[in-house]
Amino acid sequence: MKIATWNVNSLRVRLPHVLNWLGQERPDVLAVQETKMTDPEFPVAELAEAGYRSVYSGQKTYNGVAVLSKLDPCDPITDPADFDDPQRRILAVTVADCRIVNLYVPNGGEVGSDKYAYKLNWLAKMRNCLRLELERHPRLVVLGDFNIAPEDRDVYDPESWREKILCSTPEREAFRALLDLGLTDAFRRFDQAEKSYTWWDYRLNAFRRNLGLRIDHILVSAPLAEDCLACRIDVEPRKLERPSDHAPVVAEFRA
Repeated sequence: MKIATWNVNSLRVRLPHVLNWLGQERPDVLAVQETKMTDPEFPVAELAEAGYRSVYSGQKTYNGVAVLSKLDPCDPITDPADFDDPQRRILAVTVADCRIVNLYVPNGGEVGSDKYAYKLNWLAKMRNCLRLELERHPRLVVLGDFNIAPEDRDVYDPESWREKILCSTPEREAFRALLDLGLTDAFRRFDQAEKSYTWWDYRLNAFRRNLGLRIDHILVSAPLAEDCLACRIDVEPRKLERPSDHAPVVAEFRA
């Protein structure tokens, strides 16, 4: 089984890229973030023609998450209990025997701001939601744009980013708290090239200079960690004209 995540930074703009990538990679599941469109606008027909069923939760201009699957996604949840948030950042579905939780974690603005406090509170509430999901679903995948670079090796220049947004100690502690539930960072299960990143700023030729951060992740429960065969970042879509500023992350599992 092949499961992927990709912040497309506007599905309206990037739909041709997504369709082309689906045709090449043929993942069983693709979790998408920042669709930036309302539900009536979602390109259900185009994706169905490509062989994918869609579940989505969107809003105008900002945020928006979706799961594209070859098999029927079941039991969708967009608003977990005790998680009062009008922003469309969460989508959980079941595909085959796997529970998929697609997240677009708030950026946080800057350390110490109201948006930063919102982000940390959001992550704390999400941890409780994921604890309950793990109790119900031993084969759990939590993936998406976490807006957190977990370690210095996930940052092109750790010193310049020290205690800045995406790299601050409280954010990293919140990420580790998710792992402490019994989740594993699939990418780090395998030997990886140094300076492997998933996001590059559009400015300053950041992609060409590989000035990036690894902020998109696939976290898996213990049974899926054992079945994980590979995890990689596909930088090819970032090379296209008018690309997303993120690259897809792909994990492959036995059976």
